[in-house]
Amino acid sequence: MTSITVNGLYKVFGKHPQAAVKALQSGTTRQELRKKGSTAAVIDATFEVQPGEIFVVMGLSGSGKSTLIRMLNGLLPATAGEVTIDGQTLTSMNESEIRALRREKISMVFQSFALLPHRTVGENAAYGLEIKGVNPSERKQKADEALRMVGLEGWGTSMPDELSGGMQQRVGLARALAADTEVLLMDEAFSALDPLIRKEMQDQLIDLQSSLGKTIVFITHDLNEAMRIGDHIAMMRDGRVEQVGTAEEILRDPANNYVASFVKDVDRSRVLTAESIAEQPPEVVGVSQGPLTAQKLMRESQSSWIVALNRDRTPAGILWQDDVAKAVRDGETALPLSHNDPTHIVESSRVIGDLFGLAADTEAPIVVVDENGKFAGVVPRVTLLSAASFDQKEVSK
Repeated sequence: MTSITVNGLYKVFGKHPQAAVKALQSGTTRQELRKKGSTAAVIDATFEVQPGEIFVVMGLSGSGKSTLIRMLNGLLPATAGEVTIDGQTLTSMNESEIRALRREKISMVFQSFALLPHRTVGENAAYGLEIKGVNPSERKQKADEALRMVGLEGWGTSMPDELSGGMQQRVGLARALAADTEVLLMDEAFSALDPLIRKEMQDQLIDLQSSLGKTIVFITHDLNEAMRIGDHIAMMRDGRVEQVGTAEEILRDPANNYVASFVKDVDRSRVLTAESIAEQPPEVVGVSQGPLTAQKLMRESQSSWIVALNRDRTPAGILWQDDVAKAVRDGETALPLSHNDPTHIVESSRVIGDLFGLAADTEAPIVVVDENGKFAGVVPRVTLLSAASFDQKEVSK
């Protein structure tokens, strides 16, 4: 699978670009450079895109994100720095080598649908294969399969103007998928769509990614879109990458005041997961240890409840202080699991917005498990409320 590495990448338009890079490296600002007739579109960008992930580049208009993505496939040559794709240094290739790399490894989906109006939907989906010289029967087969993957099965003989905007964008995505490249570059691919269709396309992209494992670089100015689909997000401003991280990392630990102010209005309950706020309780008890042990551990930790675990570290339930005390008084040897309030068990990937209804149903903390069903921690009600109402503090960076 293909990874992308960007190291010290610059793009300067205008007069004396190499001298402009040296000036930027010496501390000259973007604004000062503009007065001298040069525009620094990308400044010292450094990041790595892992194989098979959706890497989102997020920024407002003029931040340099679209320039950056065009440097990743050689449409714009770098002024300085390196772009490496699957171990091949794109920035040192000649034009012929770059064209070959595009044909074999990189497809691009634009904001404008970029469909050929006088060709059918199927022919548009097969266009990249035609450029590669693939024979017509194989082209049709791969194009039909790509159209099926994006929900356009049976539309191959239609013309683009017979399709809605959302459907036309699906054709653009199908064309990229049919080319069967390992890297997809998507420049504001969904921004022209209405909100409902946009969400459907986001869902489809996530589904396709999970099944196909493409390496995707996705450009957007929409923070909610970035947070929703990105495995990692690069926040750009004025040509510079301000921070790279997961949605949770950026929300919980913004690199500077710009990033903090940008994300302050994000609905944290739809981004943060149970794993990110789960706590390890002071004590747990094994189901075979009995009420006396449970009572001792609860007294030592000064807790009114304790999590009981099976031998395989899967949760058996939550024990309450009064129930345990009664079991001890009655001389019982088994833990009083049947007397619990409902124990809610959730996977670590559940967003915290899904937990509020569960928290309202019982005083017990929510139990969090990993992908194998093993105990991973608890989310007490106070922790859940605190995470949802987190107040961004000023960052001193």
